[in-house]
Amino acid sequence: MMIEFDALTYRYPGSETPVLQDLSLEIEDGEFLLVVGPSGAGKSTFLRCLNGLVPHFYGGTLSGQVRVHGLDPVALGPRGMASRVGFVLQDPEAQFVVDKVEDELAFALENQGLDPLVMRKRVEEVLDQLTIAHLRHRSVNTLSGGERQRVAIAAVMTLQPQILVLDEPTSQLDPQAAEEVLDTLVKLNQDLGLTVILSEHRLERVVQYADRMLYFPGEGRAPILDEPRAVLGQMPFTSPLVTLAKALDWSPLPLTIKEGRPFARNHQVDGDPGNVAAVPAPSESPLSISIQDVGFSYNGHPALQRISLDVRRGEFVALMGRNGSGKTTLLKQIMGLLKPDRGQVQLTGPNGHGTVSTRSANVEDLIDFVGYVPQNPNALLFNDTVRQELDFTRRGHRLPPGDYGELLDALGLSSH
Repeated sequence: MMIEFDALTYRYPGSETPVLQDLSLEIEDGEFLLVVGPSGAGKSTFLRCLNGLVPHFYGGTLSGQVRVHGLDPVALGPRGMASRVGFVLQDPEAQFVVDKVEDELAFALENQGLDPLVMRKRVEEVLDQLTIAHLRHRSVNTLSGGERQRVAIAAVMTLQPQILVLDEPTSQLDPQAAEEVLDTLVKLNQDLGLTVILSEHRLERVVQYADRMLYFPGEGRAPILDEPRAVLGQMPFTSPLVTLAKALDWSPLPLTIKEGRPFARNHQVDGDPGNVAAVPAPSESPLSISIQDVGFSYNGHPALQRISLDVRRGEFVALMGRNGSGKTTLLKQIMGLLKPDRGQVQLTGPNGHGTVSTRSANVEDLIDFVGYVPQNPNALLFNDTVRQELDFTRRGHRLPPGDYGELLDALGLSSH
C-alpha cells in the first residue's frame, strides 16, 4: 500500500474533541481519491497528515500511525516529505515566494541544492506537462485564477512527488478555470500514474474522475471509504443530479449529465405538465441598493461598464461570471472600498432611514448600511477565539461586548 493510516487520532491544541479518531484506511498507488464532507469534519486535517503539516505546523496531540511509502510524516515533517508528497493549498498565492513563474518553479529545487542542469531540465518538463510554457516569463500577479493554480501545481511537481495532495483547489475558480485545473490533474493521474488526493465541496466538478471517495460525515461519526456511487448513496448533501437520481430511485446513480440522460428520457411525469405554479413577481419592497450607470477602470483597463442594478430589501441576489469579469469589483463598489469613475451607488439604511452615496461617504460610515465578507475570511480575522473576534469588531465601532448566543446558534458556532 502507498498510504496507510493505523488507528490515528489527532486533537488540535486547546480542543477537547479529536478531529480525527481511530482512523484506519489504506490508499493504493495511482489512485484518484476524492475527499468530501462538511466544513470542520476533518478533510483538511487528513490531508495535512500526509506530509507532516499535522502535527509539525499545528501542534496538538497525535496517536496511532500514518505511513507514506513506508515513511513516517510525523517523524520527517513537511521538508522530509516534500520529495514524496506535493501539497497544493486552496489559495495558490499563499505558496508563491517569488514574482516570475519560471523562478517560482525553480525555487523549491534551489532549496534542495540540486545541480543547475537538473533544475533546468525539471522546470522544462513541468512547463510541458502542464502546458504552461507560455507563462514562464509572466509575473504571477498577472495570472488568472486558473493559471495561478496550475503554476502552484507545477511548482510542487518539480520535486517529482509520487503523491499530489490538493485542498479545495477549484473553490476560488470559475467553471472554465476549474475544468482546466481538473483536466490537468486527470492527465497527471492517468499519464504519469501520479496518486492524486483531492478535497472538494463541488462534487459535480470532479466526482466522475474519482476511483474512490472518502467521506468525513463529522459529529464523531466514522468516515466512509468506497467507490463514488456507494458513498454518494450514503451522503445527505450531493450534487443536483445525484440528489434528483436518489429521489427518483435511479440505479446505478449517474455521475454525469450524459449518464443521467437515459433515466430522464424514460422518466414520466405524473399529472398535467402545464399545471405549473406561477413564479411570484419580485417584491415591491423598498430599495436597499441602487446602482446607476456605474463604470470603473483599473489603470485604464475597464472592469465595469454602465452597470445598473436595483436590489430590494430582503432579496437574495447572486452575481455570476468568469474570473476577472468584475464581480468582486462590483461588490467593492457597494461597500465603498472602490469609488465609481462614473455613475453612483446609493445605499438605504434599515427601515428606509437614511440614504448615502458610496462616492462621498467614508467606509466607516457605510458599515452601518452594509457588511462585507471577502473571498478569504482570514483577511478579517485577527484574534484567537470567536468571542474575542466578535468583541474586537464591536470595540472598533465603539460598542460594548454583546451577548452573541442567538447569533452563534444561528450560524452553528455555539460550540466554538
